[in-house]
Amino acid sequence: MKILIMTLGSRGDVQPYLALANGLVKAGHDISFCTCGGFEQEVQAIGVPFLPIRNDILDFLDTAAGHSVMEEAAGITGVIRTWLKLKKLMKPIQQGVIEDCWDAVQKTSPDVIVFHPKTFGAPSFAEKCGANAVLVTPFPAFVSTGEFPAAGFPALPLGRWYNRLTYRIINALFSRMSGSYVEAWRSDNGLAPLTDGLSLLRMPDGDPLPVLHAYSPSIIPNPDDWPEQAMATGYCFLEQESSWTPDPDLARFLEKGPPPVYVGFGSMTGKDPKRLTHTVIEALDEAGYRGLLATNWGGLADVSLPDHIYRIREAPHDWLFPKVAAAVHHGGAGTTAAALRAGIPSVICPFFGDQPFWARRISELGVGTGPLPQKTLNPKMLASAIRRVLEDENIRQKAAGFGTLIRAEDGVRSAVCAIERVSAKVPEAKSIP
Repeated sequence: MKILIMTLGSRGDVQPYLALANGLVKAGHDISFCTCGGFEQEVQAIGVPFLPIRNDILDFLDTAAGHSVMEEAAGITGVIRTWLKLKKLMKPIQQGVIEDCWDAVQKTSPDVIVFHPKTFGAPSFAEKCGANAVLVTPFPAFVSTGEFPAAGFPALPLGRWYNRLTYRIINALFSRMSGSYVEAWRSDNGLAPLTDGLSLLRMPDGDPLPVLHAYSPSIIPNPDDWPEQAMATGYCFLEQESSWTPDPDLARFLEKGPPPVYVGFGSMTGKDPKRLTHTVIEALDEAGYRGLLATNWGGLADVSLPDHIYRIREAPHDWLFPKVAAAVHHGGAGTTAAALRAGIPSVICPFFGDQPFWARRISELGVGTGPLPQKTLNPKMLASAIRRVLEDENIRQKAAGFGTLIRAEDGVRSAVCAIERVSAKVPEAKSIP
């Protein structure tokens, strides 16, 4: 099959889809990959054609306004408030996503479009070119269940009705935020208006879309009330350990003492990275542990460090995390997954989006602390959390146990089989104008 993969966002939004692309290539499929231009090198490394989406969203997140978004868009109310504030600014970005993704579809004429929620035009593109569409999402936010609320909502003791309501709100908000851009594209391309608004869960004709959740069912079991087309496949890890060589200074630092605490917030850059960095340094000093600070994406600042803390620009998580004692991070789906697979506890300091959800889940599983929002983080709070996850044997044993479970899974293979199964009947392709 000819399969076009479309994804958009930071590294955590791209690497699982690269891993999936690898698996699909090995299964004999013809793969093309559409994502932000900044990831061209990573796509070329797996040997599939690259089709660019302009970098507007990543460039925006690197501005002062973008830093403010990451600090203020906590919880669903923060997301709504931020969207209203930035609606005009986001318009050209969303229009650009539609244009670039459609251009990729025209160039590849796929049988199947595998898409991330942020590439929201995929169901309409699939309708136009006679393809199947498969939504692959790294977090549960769209398929309704009464068992837990959608990522981004607090867990309130209000029962199943509340949990189901959160998904209705997410889907309605998504349609409100992005539906007008899809409607304009459909009008320009001779397709009928959407009768019930934009949906990522069904084709415009009402047929349900397969939804694959790229996380381990041992971390979030498939809810009993999910429809047949929804499932958790397992994590899709991009294996990099065998092809990466550490800097000699990093290798020496790891060898000369006990395993350090990893601290990194990826591309989550708040208003004051220096304050956050000094908070981390003071917390590690107070807790009495060595540290590794990852500063390559700007979440932490380049400041002077004591000898027991080492700065790294980047290192693959699959190589690094088995060598550290615990991970302090933002709670992105990819970093959370990497820590779980390595069998190490997490201290999550969430910024926004699905990050508080993963922090809560880590706490529920007993493999880390509850969320420590970075906006209110202080050295004493962080030091206490670090000591707890490293000195509580129960937390460490549970983390090791989940690591064993996840390493035994093959999420890529499971996702590949699911895509092949749901796409076995490929519609007759129509010519693309």
